[in-house]
Parts: sequence; structure tokens; C-alpha cells
Amino acid sequence: MIEVKGLVKDYGAKRAVNGVSFSVQRGDILGFLGPNGAGKSTTMKMITGFLRPNAGTAVVDGHDVSIDPVAVKRKIGYLPENAPAYPEMTVEEFLGFIAETRGFRKADARAGAVGRAIALTHLDPVRRQTIETLSKGYKQRVGLAQALLHDPPVLILDEPTDGLDPNQKNEVRTLIKNLATEKAVILSTHILEEVEAICTRIILISAGKIVADETPAQFKARQPGARLDEIFRSLTRSDV
Repeated sequence: MIEVKGLVKDYGAKRAVNGVSFSVQRGDILGFLGPNGAGKSTTMKMITGFLRPNAGTAVVDGHDVSIDPVAVKRKIGYLPENAPAYPEMTVEEFLGFIAETRGFRKADARAGAVGRAIALTHLDPVRRQTIETLSKGYKQRVGLAQALLHDPPVLILDEPTDGLDPNQKNEVRTLIKNLATEKAVILSTHILEEVEAICTRIILISAGKIVADETPAQFKARQPGARLDEIFRSLTRSDV
């Protein structure tokens, strides 16, 4: 579903992403890990077509982002960092607006898509509140709802449980696991217990390069008996 080939991104003299390559299949939940500034969000933005790479490309469900970025965007549900939205809109208005931009022109189809996304993300209690009045957790759920509106085959989620309380985190993790039976999922996270809970694979990126690409069990087997955070720190300190 996703084939990333030699992605490179430079910001002036700084190389933020340096030759990143990997693939993701339907049914995979890929945990994208790394310290702040490692290149996780930049890589995700290049896959979704929001940033143009200096070299390399990504192919999403058969569409090359460097050739047809609009077709790639149709295939992806993207939750960017900080879940941006129009604060003066109600939840229902915002999701309706996003649904229309996604191609739901008829009112009944638009209402159906919005209703499904609200139900999946448990937003019904606040559907008529303006987004600026919501808690951080609810704002994050609005961001997740807009990513799910068009039922895309690929989900790319940047810190999807950021700002959620423990119960909400569990709800979102369960939702992602259920959705992944029919989708390919990439999620970035700083929560290592989240990786153990739902991810089928781990990619660890440090200084713009992949330093590990394996299952959670293989990752833990690197240092038997060590906690995930200890392995994470040892690998990201390494000069790889």
C-alpha cells in the first residue's frame, strides 16, 4: 500500500531526512519512532504530498506522490501534528466542510460521512460546539475524525493520542487496531507502551536515517530484559 523510496529532505544546509526507504502493507500498523527533530513528521509530510522531497519518492496504492500528489491525497487520511482546524466552526460544520472538499457533494452523503466519523471518534456530545471551546483531547478527536471521513485505505497519523486521557487513549488505540484490518497505518508516537499495545512493526529514525525496522518482539530481543525506552535511548545515542 505504501512504498517509500530513498526520501531526502534538506532545509538549507541541514539534511532532515537522509535516504529513508520502507514499505507498509494492508493490515500493518507501523509505529514511527524517534527523538524530536529526527525527521518523523517531515517524512510523513513527504508521503502525503505536503512537502516535496529533494530526492526519492513515495508510492501510495499505486500512485507516485511526485507525479500525482492529488491522487495520493485521495487515498490518505492524514492527521497532522496539532490537528489544525477552523476554531470558529462547530465540530459538525467543520467535518461537513471537510467532507465537501473530499467530494461528498450531496447533502445526504455528506451527512452520512460526518455521522460515521463522529460515531467512530465519540464526538456526539460536542458536535454542535465550536472547536475553539473544546478541550485538547476533543480537538485531537476532531482531527482524527476528519482523517476518517472518506474511509481511506491509508492512514497517516502524527501523534494520534496526544492530549487524550488514559481512557480516550485506549479508545483510539482500539479504533486504530480495528481500522487496520482493512487499511495500512503509519503512526508516530512518543508513547512506547502504545507501540507494544498496537503496532505490528517499528521503524526507529534518528538524525534522518532509519536505525531499526522490525517487529516489536525483534526490537525487544535486541537487549533481552531491557525496557523499550532503554533500547530506544541506546539506539538513538548510537552514531549509525
